[in-house]
Amino acid sequence: MAVDYIVIVVYLAGMLAMGWWGMRRAKSKSEFLVAGRRLGPGMYSGTMAAIVLGGASTIGGVGLGYQYGLSGAWMVVTIGLGILALSVFFSARIARLKVYTVSEMLDLRYGGRAGLISGVVMWAYTLMLAVTSTIAYATIFDVLFDVNRTLAIVLGGSIVVAYSTLGGMWSITLTDMVQFVVKTIGVLLLLLPIAVVKAGGFGEMKAQLPTEYFDPLGIGGETIFTYVLIYTFGMLIGQDIWQRVFTAGSDRTAKWGGTVAGTYCLVYAVAGAVIGTAAKVLYPRLASPDDAFATIVKDELPVGVRGLVLAAALAAVMSTSSGALIACATVANNDIWSRLRGAVRGPRGGDGHDGDGHDGDGHDEVKGNRAFILVMGVAVILIAIALNDVVEALTVAYNLLVGGLLVPILGGLLWKRGTAQGALAAVAVGGLAVVGLMAAYGILANEPVYYGLLASLAVYVAVSLATRPTDEATLTAWRERLAGRAPEPQSEPAVPTPQ
Repeated sequence: MAVDYIVIVVYLAGMLAMGWWGMRRAKSKSEFLVAGRRLGPGMYSGTMAAIVLGGASTIGGVGLGYQYGLSGAWMVVTIGLGILALSVFFSARIARLKVYTVSEMLDLRYGGRAGLISGVVMWAYTLMLAVTSTIAYATIFDVLFDVNRTLAIVLGGSIVVAYSTLGGMWSITLTDMVQFVVKTIGVLLLLLPIAVVKAGGFGEMKAQLPTEYFDPLGIGGETIFTYVLIYTFGMLIGQDIWQRVFTAGSDRTAKWGGTVAGTYCLVYAVAGAVIGTAAKVLYPRLASPDDAFATIVKDELPVGVRGLVLAAALAAVMSTSSGALIACATVANNDIWSRLRGAVRGPRGGDGHDGDGHDGDGHDEVKGNRAFILVMGVAVILIAIALNDVVEALTVAYNLLVGGLLVPILGGLLWKRGTAQGALAAVAVGGLAVVGLMAAYGILANEPVYYGLLASLAVYVAVSLATRPTDEATLTAWRERLAGRAPEPQSEPAVPTPQ
């Protein structure tokens, strides 16, 4: 394993080096949180694909392929469909808003009264997403170095917290591009063909496995529908995804770069399912489907290649973990703490600072956001050590996100008659309904997100129609934002757009 260890250590050292380099670029709030809003299509596509394809998509996607065959691709397929829908229908408008968080968008649309409660819900979602990604380090480092769970979480989590704290979104963007390349080479170009060949090719796989393993709908229609509700719609409204949209240098980059990323997700989904199906032929009696990825990598790949593929798995987890971490810290600082200390006044957007990285009250915004990433990062590591059930934690996060925030966010983008009162009622009723239904039916049941979403929609429409329409001045300011006529942040330097 010496060669494999060298590959992994070089990769981890590279991540820290990227963090140090990013620190030299992140001199303003815009640079630190959204990479200056000037990514070109190449970097934008790679980083968008990197953040959505994490440990669940890689290790979990292979595990679903092991359990269900080709239909195990549906979880990651629905993620890809969400990115495609976001990119084609909404990303250009979202990028033109020139905000930092989803809650700021709600403030602009509804008149500054919906942000705090939505910020709390979004913070809970991003926190749990970061925690579940961090827990995944335990599996990977156990395969690599045979270390105990706590040490693995601390090691992997500390590296992500370090480079994220140093350079913010610039560091995360640079590391994500490396991670995207490593994942592409490790999973698509190496593990996929090797796994199929080791299993004897598709002909042998079909001969060895039941026919339902090759049924595109074998996982079940209800499961696919639930994946669409949770993951496709979750991709439309998550802070971790929107914060990447905010980094796009233009409307065209947001639309077409995201379309490329979504298409890549579809390819990645099929690859994971095929690898899992091949693993079922090679190891028909594994204790857990999620062991399929680590087992086939450890036993079937040659030295060096094994290290690169394990680095690819590590890259998948790190990209999602770092994206969720900066999203969590951004929401905590901008949507919760800033409101509580009264530093933000009225509808917000742009940079809101004086050109040298300070806000109107003299606070160093880069330093403040860096501190929040560090604090949130430490909290994520501690919670990850204490938490055991990853699936339940992630399900709670997505149920709250979709049940509480989907309707007011999409309603604000699509329905002029929606009001602040309707949005607040939708968030409260949808969130409470999801929590109550999870208690009644069980956390992993499908009913909570079904009925919670319906309750949120019904309340949003009813309350919006029963209350006074949003005042015209707010709607006019909103339309100006959507049209891209918002003032540019003062501290944006005129530099070439990275490609």
